[in-house]
Amino acid sequence: MSEQPSDAPLVKLHHVVKVYDTGEVPFTALRGIDLEMRTGEFVGIIGKSGSGKTTLINMITGIDHPTSGEVIIGGTAVHELNENQLARWRGRTIGVVFQFFQLLPTLTVLENVLLPMDFCSMYAPRERVERGMYLLEQVELADQAHKLPARLSGGQQQRAAIARALANDPPILAADEPTGNLDSKTADAVFGLFEQLVEKGKTIIMVTHDNDLAARVRRAIHVSDGMIASEHVLRPRNGA
Repeated sequence: MSEQPSDAPLVKLHHVVKVYDTGEVPFTALRGIDLEMRTGEFVGIIGKSGSGKTTLINMITGIDHPTSGEVIIGGTAVHELNENQLARWRGRTIGVVFQFFQLLPTLTVLENVLLPMDFCSMYAPRERVERGMYLLEQVELADQAHKLPARLSGGQQQRAAIARALANDPPILAADEPTGNLDSKTADAVFGLFEQLVEKGKTIIMVTHDNDLAARVRRAIHVSDGMIASEHVLRPRNGA
């Protein structure tokens, strides 16, 4: 990451537009988004299906590129990175959690957690297994470490995916509908884990259409028709 002033936002989107070429009529998913987030915030991105919320988080994670505008994360101009640079940057900067877990089915739970460390050459090889087990302990899965993902429940797989996202100790955790495939009790447990991570200084950006969970984030950004329709600070971030 590039050096940046201590008071600078961790995440900054400036006039971000995203247009998809869907054939005869291009589809504009984002319409000039301006947005800033600071370290230690727990931000919910909320909106109906097709509102642009997933496209928005994909801009932040570098999974997708803006048609125009700027995406600055921790001083890095993400929109200017090529695919190889993006992969390395993402591995160290943002842990991504998906709705459908996306654990590799032929690897054990522990091996899935080790992958980001191996890819980014983070930590000494002998430290990786120790860290992997530590992270699995944090999400109460240490006893499942050597099982394949298919042998875990949905909630367990999501917690394993969170451990994997935390492997390189990234400053940001981005989660796209992380509870959308879980029952309410398990979803509440996953959300509670996110709250604990925020208390420890992580910045979490979560896409959700769950109104109950949306009411518990610290800052709610409502997206509609590719624009920010409204924004509410529900609880101040750490140190505010």
